[in-house]
Amino acid sequence: MDSNYSAIPKGSHVELKMQNEPQDFRSQQKSLLSDDGNWVNHAKVAHEFADLNDDEDDDIDVDPDDYTLDLSKPNNGSGISGAVFNLTTTIIGAGIMALPATMKVLGVVLGIILIILIGILSEMSVELLIRFAVSCKARSYGEVVQIAMGRTARVLSEICIIVNNAGVLIVYLIIIGDVMSGSVRHLGIFDQWLGHGFWDHRKLLVLVVMVVFLAPLCFLNRIESLSTTSAASVALAVVFVVVCFAVAFIKLVEGKIDPPRMSPDFRSKMAIWDFIVVIPVMTNAYVCHFNIQPIYNELEGRSPQKMNKVGRITTSICVVVYASTAISGYLLFGKDTEGDVLTNFDRDLGIRFSTALNYIVRVGYIFHLVLVFPVIHFSLRQTVDSLVFEGSTPLTESRKRSFVLTVILLMLIYVGSTMIPNIWTAFKFTGATTAVSLGFTFPALIALRLSQQEEGLSLSGVEIFLSWLMLILAIIVSISGTIENIYTIQRKSE
Repeated sequence: MDSNYSAIPKGSHVELKMQNEPQDFRSQQKSLLSDDGNWVNHAKVAHEFADLNDDEDDDIDVDPDDYTLDLSKPNNGSGISGAVFNLTTTIIGAGIMALPATMKVLGVVLGIILIILIGILSEMSVELLIRFAVSCKARSYGEVVQIAMGRTARVLSEICIIVNNAGVLIVYLIIIGDVMSGSVRHLGIFDQWLGHGFWDHRKLLVLVVMVVFLAPLCFLNRIESLSTTSAASVALAVVFVVVCFAVAFIKLVEGKIDPPRMSPDFRSKMAIWDFIVVIPVMTNAYVCHFNIQPIYNELEGRSPQKMNKVGRITTSICVVVYASTAISGYLLFGKDTEGDVLTNFDRDLGIRFSTALNYIVRVGYIFHLVLVFPVIHFSLRQTVDSLVFEGSTPLTESRKRSFVLTVILLMLIYVGSTMIPNIWTAFKFTGATTAVSLGFTFPALIALRLSQQEEGLSLSGVEIFLSWLMLILAIIVSISGTIENIYTIQRKSE
C-alpha cells in the first residue's frame, strides 16, 4: 500500500507542536510577566490553567490536523572547550595590562591574595546568576534582572552593560594606539621599525586597524562563530604571560631585579587613595557576567552543572594568568611600571634577544586584542538592540539592523578612544561603577530576591552570607572609587 510517510532520519528527534504555536521564546515569556515587569508565580499560573482544563475537559475536541511533527537535528552548539575559550576571552582582555601597576600599589603579597579572592567571589556570583537565570528561563542578563526586580532594574542593568563594554572596547583601541604609534613617554612599534611616518598619526592608524581588521569580525551574528578566534586569542595571551614570566625569572636568577615591595605603603594620603582605586581596577578584570547567557544558550547539551564547570575552569585559568602577569610585570619594571604595562616593553630588558622578545610581546598582544574585540562587541550590540528595539525580531534574523548597529557602535567607540587619555582613567571609572554592579550587585540582588519568591530556589546559609558580602563590598568599592575619581579630577584642575 502506498504511503505518504517516510522514515525519520537517524539522529533526529520528534516533537509534536501546534501549527500556530508561537516559536519565539520571548513571546511566550511575556505571558509570565505582569504589566509592571514583575514575575508571575509559576505555581499560580499552573493552577489557573489546571482549573480551566478541569472545567472544559468535556468540550475539547482534539484534531490531529492541528499538530505538526517537528523533525530537527540535536543541538550542535559549542562544547565545553569552546565555551571556556569564549568566556576566557571575555575576561582576559585589556584588564590584564593594568594588573602589574596594582602590584606597585598593593605589594606582592596583598596583590596576589586579592587576585585570588576576587576571582573566587566572581565565580560564585556567576554560578548564582546561572542558577536563577536557568530556573526562570531567562535568555539574557537583562531578562533575569527584570524577573527579579522589574523593568526599571533591567534598563539600568543594560545601561551598565553598554557603558562597561563600550569602555572596554575603547581601552582596547587606546592600547592598540599606544603600542603601534607610541605615547608621550614611549615609542611605538612602527617608530622603532620604520622611523617617523604617517603611522605617527595615532587616530588615523587606529581607524585603519578598525576598518581592516576589527569590523569584519564584528559583523558576525553568532558568538559561536567566534570560538576559533577566541581560542587563538587565549593562546596569544598565554604567549604574553609565558614570555613575561620567563624574562622575569631569568633576571631574578641573574640578580638583575630590585627587591619588590611586599606590602602597601600607607605613609601618605596619596598612597591611601591609590590603594582605594586599585580595587575597582581588579574587579574590572573579572567581569564577564553579561556574556554568560549567550554562551550558555549555545552550549551543547546545556545544563547549569555543565556551565558551572565552564566557569570554574575559566576562573582557574584567569587566576593563574593574572597572578603570573602581575608578578612578572612588576618584577620587570618595579616603580616604573605603567598603568598599561605593554608600553614598558619599548626598552632593553637586560637579557639576550631583548628586542625580539619586546616585539613578540607587543605584537602578539595586539593580535590578542583584535581577536577579543568582536566577542565583547557581540554582547554590546545584543544589549543595545534589546534596549532600543525591544519586541523586534531577533538580531540574527535582521542583517540590515545588525549591520547598522555595528557601524554606529564602532564609530562611537572610535570617537571615545580619541578623547580618553589612558586606560587607567577608563578602568577607574568603569571599575567603580558598571563593573561592580554587573559582577556583584545585580547577581547578589537576583539571588536574594528570587530565593524568596520561588519555591525550591532557597539559598543556603553560606550562599546568603556570600550574597550579602558581595553586595556590601560592591557598595563600598563603588562609593570609594567614585569619590577617588572626583578627587583626582579636582586635583588635576588645580
